Amino acid sequence: MATEIGAVREVTAGDCTDCYYIDTGMYDTPEYGAVYIVDDDRPAVVETGLGTNHELILEALEELGIDREEVATIAVTHIHLDHAGGAGFLAEACPNADVYAPSPGAGLLVDPTRLVEGTKAAVGDQWEFYVEPKPIDEDRIVEIEDGDAVDLGTHELRVHEAPGHAFHQVVFEDPANDAVFTGDAAGIWVPEIEEIRETSPPSDFHLEQCLEDVETLKSIDPDVLCYTHFGPREVGDDVADALDAYATVLEEWVATVAAKRAELEDDAAVIDYFADSEEMADVWGERKAGAEAAMNARGVLGYLDERD
Repeated sequence: MATEIGAVREVTAGDCTDCYYIDTGMYDTPEYGAVYIVDDDRPAVVETGLGTNHELILEALEELGIDREEVATIAVTHIHLDHAGGAGFLAEACPNADVYAPSPGAGLLVDPTRLVEGTKAAVGDQWEFYVEPKPIDEDRIVEIEDGDAVDLGTHELRVHEAPGHAFHQVVFEDPANDAVFTGDAAGIWVPEIEEIRETSPPSDFHLEQCLEDVETLKSIDPDVLCYTHFGPREVGDDVADALDAYATVLEEWVATVAAKRAELEDDAAVIDYFADSEEMADVWGERKAGAEAAMNARGVLGYLDERD
């Protein structure tokens, strides 16, 4: 059943409790961008979306009976703006919340100038769906690293580094729910067709490190994967197979881009080729599907340049 944009849905996968998610309508595309809320003694918002529809997150808190002043934690898996773009808006609206961000990228939330420039270069004309992020006061930010834990009460967010997608990425393990908030480390889950898709944006994508991140997730061995893109997925005893499937998707995607580069001998033509692909158009619409493919192709081309 497709989610309604802005509707609060309980995460019922596995034995999850106290966890909810909303579809933020990211890029005007249903079932692409999720934000999670953990309703505990110290309530948390995990991921923050682009910022464009941050009001939907505030409305979700109200619907769950969580006062803005009660929110203690705003946690982002990495500082790409589809994950951290709303952090400044939420920090302004939730005055007692700390913003937990991976240490390598935390400074870009204080001064997002370079973050915005890099995002515009990566997403092209998709920038129209974004909003300029609000800078966050440095004293509101808690820098997190591998091995840290954010205490919410019954639940906690254990931090595991996962730098393959971006050098500043982590994932959050919630042991009480036997779940992991995956950021982009486990790919893009497309619930409508129950398939996993690659994510390989410029400029930090690194295949071998992404494969190591998959092994990290396998070692955690969660029952539930909470994808930012998109939604909770119960994997249970099949978690290794599910994650191995993503590793295969990534390896095949990189090989496909490399082969097309060898064939066309023109990177612009390679990007155009994948942008014209209609593979995901029936799910995301032609515009988003083409933009996603082009961005991912650019990321692989950059990786190949560094590797070779």
